This record gives sequence, structure tokens and C-alpha cells, in this order.
Amino acid sequence: CFYNETVGFFYNNSRKELTTYWRTKDVLVVALGLTVSVIVLLTNLLVITAIVINRRFHYPIYYLLGNLAAADLFAGIAYMFLMFHTGPRTAELSLKTWFIRQSLLDTSLTASVVNLLAIAVERHQTVFTMQLHSKMSNQRVTILIFCIWVTALLLGLIPSYGWHCLCALDKCSSMAPLYSRSYLTFWAISNLVIFLIMVVVYTHIFIYVKRKMTRMSKHTSFHPRYKETMISLVKTVTIILSAFVICWTPGQVVLLLDGLGCKSCNVLAVEKYVLLLAEINSLINAIVYSYRDTEMRSTFRRILC
Repeated sequence: CFYNETVGFFYNNSRKELTTYWRTKDVLVVALGLTVSVIVLLTNLLVITAIVINRRFHYPIYYLLGNLAAADLFAGIAYMFLMFHTGPRTAELSLKTWFIRQSLLDTSLTASVVNLLAIAVERHQTVFTMQLHSKMSNQRVTILIFCIWVTALLLGLIPSYGWHCLCALDKCSSMAPLYSRSYLTFWAISNLVIFLIMVVVYTHIFIYVKRKMTRMSKHTSFHPRYKETMISLVKTVTIILSAFVICWTPGQVVLLLDGLGCKSCNVLAVEKYVLLLAEINSLINAIVYSYRDTEMRSTFRRILC
């Protein structure tokens, strides 16, 4: 095993460029990355604060949306840490610090994915029982959120505790030179399968809601406010899911190609762009909250003013 080698040793093994001086491109990437990270931190902190102080948001779906904002907040922190430890600074990192840098990114993504899956299941349950909010107790929501973060931490820390290539240089990936290609393949396929499941669930929900609303609107006892709120909430979480899939799928596909050892695929050429696109998703979610939810917008104004 090569536990005593430097990060540069593994980068040379994977033939990934490792600069020793700041180029214009590196400065621009770091400047843009830090700017996006700061905006992500502020906007998602605003969402979490709004959910905490407004009692109208004290329901399971909003707790899960708040936890998604917490995952996005964590993603902003992880990306900021990356920006402070990238470019020429990468060569100065110890193996432990490099693994911490990558684990932060992996954990934030896993938390977002698992949280979106939980939101999809919650919406499916409430919509098919024609409820606006789930009857799940606060204790169960707390346990669910705890399980989401435990799962994210476990999957994010797996490479640091064994699923790496420090003892098998021929299995090292190109994008993450200390990670095993098999781990990237497992991680990318798992996420893509979850993406597909969530798309199927929300498609099922939309078809059901459309048919149910058409039938129930014929009855005079059906409250139009309920219909409006239900459809609005389903649309909000669906937009969030769609943005997530659009922003993260390119990165997962690139990781999968790298994990499968595609020689003709120039994954390193698009690595920074797909990572930045994924980080922008954490900003999109906060924008969706304010655009789709009138109550959330008014709470934002109250906080800021």
C-alpha cells in the first residue's frame, strides 16, 4: 500500500493535471466558486430561519424541505472548503485532508438525494390519502432526518475507510485519483437509480392528482382552496426534484464513465463545470421556495426587513 505517498503521486498515477502555480483559469474558478458558495449559504440559511420562525411551516413536509435546505447549506460549506483547497493547494494536501475534502462533497450530495427520496415518499402518502399534510409525528420526522444524515455520513466516509485505491493503483479513477473506480461506479449507479425512482413517483402523483381533481371539482362541497394548495405544493417539490436531476445527472454520468474506465471519454475536461452546475442547484432550491410559496416570500420579507 502507498499510505506514505503524497497526493501528487496519485495524481501522476491517474495522469490528472496538478499545477504548482496559480493560473488565470484557477483564479476565476475559485472566485466564482466562492461567490456561489456564499450566496448558497445565505439563501439556504434564510429558508431554514423562515421554517423555524413561522408556525405555519411546522409540518412534516416543511421539516423535510428545511432539511433539504440544510443539506444545501452543507453543500455550500463543502464547496467552499474545496475552493480553499484546490488549484496549486491540492499538491500541498495530506491524504487525510484530501479525503475530508471529497467526503464533504459526497456527504452533502447523499443527504440531498436521500432527503428528496423521503420527500417523494411523504408526498405520495399524503396525496393518495387526500391530505394536505402528513400525520407523521414530530418524533418520527426527527428520526427520519437523523437516519438521512447517518446514511449520508456513512456513504460519504466509505472511501476514507477502505474503498479507495491506495493499495491498488491500477484501480484509481481519473477524476478522484485516490478513489477506486468501483466506488464511483457504485455511487453513480445508486444515485441514478434513485433519480429514476423519484421521477416515476412524481409522475404517478401528477397523474393521480389530475384525475382526482377533475372528479372532485364536480362536487360543490369540494373546497377550491384545498385544490390550489395541494397542487401548488406538489408542483413546488416537483420543480425542486427536476432542478436537482438536471443539475446533478451530468455529474453522475461523468462519474459513471470514469468509474467504468472509459478511455475515450475526456471526463477531466468537464469535471469542474459539472461540479459547479451541481453546486448551483443548492441555490436554485432556495429560489424555488421564494417563487412558489407566497407564505415563504412574506416570511423572507419579514426576516430581511
